[in-house]
Amino acid sequence: MANTSQPVRRTALLASAVALLGLLTACGNEGATSSGTERPSESAPTSDDPGSGTATPTDTAPAVGAAPSDTAGSASASARADGRCHTSELRAAVGRVSPGAGQRNFPVVLTNTSDRTCTMYGYPGAAFVDASGEQLGPDPERTPASPQTVTLAPGKSAWSGLSFSSPQISGARTATPAALLVTPPDEREPLKVKWTAGEVPVGGNESSVSVTALDAGTGP
Repeated sequence: MANTSQPVRRTALLASAVALLGLLTACGNEGATSSGTERPSESAPTSDDPGSGTATPTDTAPAVGAAPSDTAGSASASARADGRCHTSELRAAVGRVSPGAGQRNFPVVLTNTSDRTCTMYGYPGAAFVDASGEQLGPDPERTPASPQTVTLAPGKSAWSGLSFSSPQISGARTATPAALLVTPPDEREPLKVKWTAGEVPVGGNESSVSVTALDAGTGP
C-alpha cells in the first residue's frame, strides 16, 4: 500500500503545480491587457514619439469655439487697441487768443474723433503756411517740460499752448499765414487749420514761436 500511494501523491502534486502555473499565466495576461496598451489600428502618432514626424490633432487643432491662432494679427490688434492717436482719428482747432505781458497765447486743440480710446505723448508739430503751402518762419521751439501720456476717449481733447511775442511790441518781421499745420506726436501727416488771428512773427529778433507739451482738456 505504501508503494502504491507515492505515485498518487506525485501525480497530485504535479497536477497542482500545473494548475498554479496556468493561474499565474492568466493573471500576467490580464495585467498586460489592462495596462492601457492600444492596438496598432487604434493608435495615433504623437509629437513625443521619436519615430513619428506628425503631431496628433490635439497638438495642432484649436479647441471647439476657439479662434485660430494668429500671433501677428493679435499683436497688431492689441497695439491698435492701446496705441497712439493717429492723424486720421483727430480734429485740430485753434482756440481764442489769450494775451498777456506782451505775449499772444493760443490753445491748439486736438480732439479724438474716432470710436476708440487712444493716447498721445509729447509735443505736436506746428508750422504757419501761406496760401501755397509754403512754411512761414522757423519751426516753433519746445517749451521745457516733463510730458505726460494723455489718454483720449472718443470725443475727448488734448491741447498745447502756442505762444509768440506780439509783433507790435517786438518789432519782428511778420507775415499773415493762411493756415496752421498741426502734426500729432509721432505722426507724419499734419492737420490743416485755417488761421484767422492775423500777423505772426517770421523773422528778426524776438521772432520765435513756442509750443508746450500736450495736456488733457481744451485749454488752461
